[in-house]
Amino acid sequence: MLPRDSVHVVLYGLRAVEVHIRHCFTIRPLLTASRSAEDNGKSKDRIKYWTWLAQLAERGKISAIFIADWYVGFDVYGGSLDACLKAGHQVAHLDPVPLIAAMAAVTSSVSFAPTISTTYVKPYILARQLSTLDHVTEGRCGWNIVTSHTNSSAQALGFDEIIAHDERYAMAEEYMDIVYKLWESSWADDSVVWAEDLAYDPEKIKRIEHKGKYFSVMGRSQVHPSPQRTPVLFQAGTSKSGTAFAARHAEAIFMNPSTAKLCKSQIAAARAEATSQGRDPATLKFFPCIVPIIGRTEAEAKAKQAKAKGHGDMIGGLAQFAGYTGIDMSLFPLDEPFSASSFKGGAAIQAVLSSFEASVEDSAPWTPRRLGERMALGGLHPSPVGSAEQVADFFEHWINETDCDGSNVAYVSNPGSFEDVVDLLVPELQKRGIMWQDYAKPEGTFRENLLGHPRLAEDHYGSKFKYGRDPSLVSNLSKDTEPTLSAKEVPLVNGKSH
Repeated sequence: MLPRDSVHVVLYGLRAVEVHIRHCFTIRPLLTASRSAEDNGKSKDRIKYWTWLAQLAERGKISAIFIADWYVGFDVYGGSLDACLKAGHQVAHLDPVPLIAAMAAVTSSVSFAPTISTTYVKPYILARQLSTLDHVTEGRCGWNIVTSHTNSSAQALGFDEIIAHDERYAMAEEYMDIVYKLWESSWADDSVVWAEDLAYDPEKIKRIEHKGKYFSVMGRSQVHPSPQRTPVLFQAGTSKSGTAFAARHAEAIFMNPSTAKLCKSQIAAARAEATSQGRDPATLKFFPCIVPIIGRTEAEAKAKQAKAKGHGDMIGGLAQFAGYTGIDMSLFPLDEPFSASSFKGGAAIQAVLSSFEASVEDSAPWTPRRLGERMALGGLHPSPVGSAEQVADFFEHWINETDCDGSNVAYVSNPGSFEDVVDLLVPELQKRGIMWQDYAKPEGTFRENLLGHPRLAEDHYGSKFKYGRDPSLVSNLSKDTEPTLSAKEVPLVNGKSH
């Protein structure tokens, strides 16, 4: 398998009429080692790699760097983590939060979106973490909201098994209410004073009181309002629960469709769901994942593809697919075509592959070997191969055909792929007027560059929690809940309050 470090660049195209931004993009680096001696995978545990990546993205006017994350690698293939460990795939993951602080220190405009789970991170901790990031990045912080889906992560974090899918989303809904309260309701904008005798005005800082089915939080936000208050919210759920959640909370949506036709239908469905929830559907921004292989000529691009294929780890690719689907791919003979009736899980695999068929010209039967080789070269995402002009044609077609707002670009080789995006593809997209020439607001916040305004939109669900609005939203304690005590009411023991 080729190196994957879970990071994509977001080539994002903003259609917002209020700022008239052209399409721009995000990048997604991954966290994996490679069998290629040239690959820089071994340096991804050093800060210079991440600062280099951030500076490269900013030079290319990339909108954001998206960092996917897993708590534990995929151990479905053969019931073991061994295949992923050997391939260096989705293991040895560094925590993205400190990496972003370092990347922000050497840049001024590119933004960052780490992945953090609502299932395992306490909401008060997450709210403080992301407020901290939003401060130190000067408002260039997002959050890719996930509920997590693997038993290995559940067991590592104290659960016997993963919580059921729909219940994880029910938990996430309550979770979002809490973080909105902490980010939007706790501190007034003018609570930060810094006068001679007053730092923060206690009269303008509210205690959050929440006692729900899944979470209990009582206290003021520890961090004063950050530039965006709430970070830019990303989500990628495609299930019924995930789509409803994204329509309510997401400002941008990462997608993994295999064809433009599928992408178009998914975007239309998500925009319709947002409309039904009272949101302007145009304010949701969509980023399908694309894995381009770019050369100065078509022949050079094909040579890069052949070289990458030679370094691919087919078993590592199958282990990745097994982790995504929960199907143990080691049970399938490598060179026998899939049959929906012959193997457990065959029907599910066939459904995935059927949706992918239209995106490839090769009509050869799908075998585990072919699937693993494809996964090792960027997965089942569309992967145009050609000169900058040819790849730009592909991006332009998707933008025009699907109603997407840009792309989430992953790499095949590193170094190499991201430099090709910045030095070859970006100039061609800019020449065509598809991509912005510069950030809409250089040194501005993520939301200003993405949506044209610094805070949550008025029609966003989270806006109802803004400070000074319905006070009942700050507390959901029932009448028979034991009341909290003010400082004057705290009982004294030996003359000291406790």
